[in-house]
Amino acid sequence: MEKDHLEMLLEDIRGKFELVLEGHDALRTELQEFRRESNEKHDQTTFLLKKIAGDLVAHRADTEAHPAYKVRE
Repeated sequence: MEKDHLEMLLEDIRGKFELVLEGHDALRTELQEFRRESNEKHDQTTFLLKKIAGDLVAHRADTEAHPAYKVRE
């Protein structure tokens, strides 16, 4: 009787352990997706900031080309 009881307990523990592993796998997948989305947004932001910086440099050069405008630091 003790052997059957022990086998039942081990099977129950195994089932619970498998649930924990499935939960970890789901979390890992979700974190990978979050990381991918975050990297995409970071890349977009970097692209936009570089574009704006380039536009500002071009605008300043154009403004400085006109003697009537004074550019201050």
